[in-house]
Amino acid sequence: MLQEHARIVQFISMANEVTGRKKLQKMIYIAKKMNFPFVEKYELHMYGPYSEELTLRIEELREMGFLAEQCTDKGSYVQYSYQVTDAGAGFLEMADDAHAMLGTCIDSMNVKSSRFLELVSTLLYFDHLDKDEQIAKVLIVKNKLNFTAEEMTAAFDFISEVQTYAVQ
Repeated sequence: MLQEHARIVQFISMANEVTGRKKLQKMIYIAKKMNFPFVEKYELHMYGPYSEELTLRIEELREMGFLAEQCTDKGSYVQYSYQVTDAGAGFLEMADDAHAMLGTCIDSMNVKSSRFLELVSTLLYFDHLDKDEQIAKVLIVKNKLNFTAEEMTAAFDFISEVQTYAVQ
């Protein structure tokens, strides 16, 4: 059971820090879609794919002292960032070795905005559809975000990039 918790700590450790709850949700979802061993169940939510299981695991890890959560008041919202604590680094000994490409995948995602990762993860949520249908679905469920054709192209290019890191 704690293996899944250890994978989350390992993920954040490999990222050094993840800024934003939404961003963390999207990064884990994209990694899961690339066949990295994440087991959290996701459903389509207001900000794209969302896992209540992941939210609970993060809270448990924080309460156990393995993750540090920093809150920054940004005026109209609070931004959260996550880092692994010293106790969390010790807990990492429980984790299986990470796939060789996971760090590269994390690095490529962590430099992207949460808005962009929301687009990418939502496209991946509909990856059972053809490309035109994926775009149409995203434009319906994310109509308030007004994604441009350029953003769609960039998102599909990014998906192609992270697929090169995927576990085969």
